[in-house]
Order: sequence, then structure tokens, then C-alpha cells
Amino acid sequence: MTRPDPRQTAALSAALSGAVDLSALKARAEAAGAQASRSASGQGAVQPGNYVVDVTEATFQAEVIERSLQVPVVVDLWAEWCGPCKQLSPVLEKLANAGGGAWVLARIDVDANPRIAQLFGVQSIPMVVAIAGGQPVEAFAGARPEPQIRQWLDGLLDALRDRLPGIRAAENGAMSEPPPEDPRFTAAEKAFKDGDFTKAEAAYEQILATEPNNEQAKSALALVRFVARASATDPSVVVRADTSPDDLDAQLAAADIELAEQRVEQAFARLLGAVRRTSGEDRDRARTHLVGLFELFSPEDPRVAKARRELASALF
Repeated sequence: MTRPDPRQTAALSAALSGAVDLSALKARAEAAGAQASRSASGQGAVQPGNYVVDVTEATFQAEVIERSLQVPVVVDLWAEWCGPCKQLSPVLEKLANAGGGAWVLARIDVDANPRIAQLFGVQSIPMVVAIAGGQPVEAFAGARPEPQIRQWLDGLLDALRDRLPGIRAAENGAMSEPPPEDPRFTAAEKAFKDGDFTKAEAAYEQILATEPNNEQAKSALALVRFVARASATDPSVVVRADTSPDDLDAQLAAADIELAEQRVEQAFARLLGAVRRTSGEDRDRARTHLVGLFELFSPEDPRVAKARRELASALF
């Protein structure tokens, strides 16, 4: 499946596909102001020859998640009082600039951004996490000598070179210019950011009407429909679902709320339980809803793979 272009990612896309709960960070960034979030990708962008950027909760989505769709973003979690951090960070900065844009270093002060540290489950610093395609893929804790870091980076780039287009472009001597924006996607994404889910859904449907195999539009449409549905659902439905296991509508709605809150396994387990308890049309509704949630994740996500196996067992 083609990974969506950064312009076409929406509020929860990376969060839902990753092993780390990044949605709360995006929510905080949007609460600080949608305009600030939009401008961050321009004002804080890494320019040629400068591949180190200081990141905050407000700029995390643009500088880490969206940039990681092109090249790996190595997150350096540090603090001013941390002695080993002062040994590690200069080495990472040196290697980032030497890499010529094949990867980007995102420096995050954990004292100034405690929620990021919490979401990454940081227990000690320095901690380094590599993000690729919106997902954490590698990590290590503690200061390391430069040769070990180089080896770690080489392995990271080797594993991701065929997945992230910016790596080869940088290694060939010039970062590729971003492709011209498709006005259809630009309009759809604007509608989504403005909260006009109906307009955004119609825009993506129109793209698919002429390009039925457009994977970017398919992914975006699935996300828009989910966010619209979850946003319109009262979170108290989870209590109703827990006390009324035979209320299928409540089970479906509760699963949406749980997924939006990053309780992924709980959402899947709820719908699997509904599949096992029901039959006929109700069972098909539960199955269809669950499969629809799978589409919001990377196909390689182990939680999806596990739930798919359990779904097959429940059905057959």
C-alpha cells in the first residue's frame, strides 16, 4: 500500500498506526491553535544543510510525524541537567548534519515537554527513538560511543531505504522537491481540518470515483469517516455498552471511542466479543465494523494481525 503523502495525512492517521499514543500530542497541538500548527511545518522546517530541529508538543506532528513519511526522524529526548545527554546530543547533531538529510534529528527537552516523555514511556534519559512512517521503529537508552551510533544509524537506513523516498534522494546528493500539490487533496484536507467531515468525505469520494485504486484517497476516506463517527459519539456509551452486552449499536460506538482514546486492544476485543455473541445480520455488522477499524492501521501492526486471527477463529 502506498503511504499517504504528508499533505494528505489527517489528525489521527499516524497516531492510530503507531505503537506509541501520539494522538494526545496532536490534540494538544491543535488546542494551541490550528493556524500555529499549519505554520509550524513552514517556519520550523529543516533547511538544506540544517538537519537538526528543536521540537515541542505543538510542532511534534509537523516536525516528527509528517516528516517521518519521507525520511527517518531520530528523536533525542534530553534535559539540561542530564550529563550523559550532553555527551550524546552533540554526537547525534554531528551525524545528522553529516547525513545530508537522509535522516533528521528532532531534539525534545523532556522538562519542557513532559507529555511527550510520558507518551514514549521514558524512564531514563538520554533516550533515542527512531520514527519512520509515523511509527516508532527503533530505540535505545543511554549515551553510546560514536561508532556504535553510526552502526545503529546505518542499520536503520538500510532497513528503511526502500520504504522512505527521501533517504535515497538525500544520498544521491539532493533532497527531491516536494511534488506539486494536488488541489483535490488540498481541498479535502482543508475541509477535514475545518471540521467539515461531510465535505471532506465527499471530496475523497469524488477522487475515488475517477481513480478507484488511489490508495491515498482510500486511506484518507477511511480516516475521515472514523473521525466523523467518533467525534459525534458520546463517550458515556462505553458504560452503556459494558452494562448491555447485547446492545450492538452501543458496542460499535464504544469500540470507536476506545480506539480514539488509543485503547486499541480493548476496541478490538469488544468487537470480537460481539462477533462471537451474534449471528446473521448483527454478526456481519460487527465484523464489518471491526474490519473497517483495521484499515486505520498499518497492515504490519501486530495488534491487527492478532485480531485478524481471532476474527477468523470466531467466524469459522
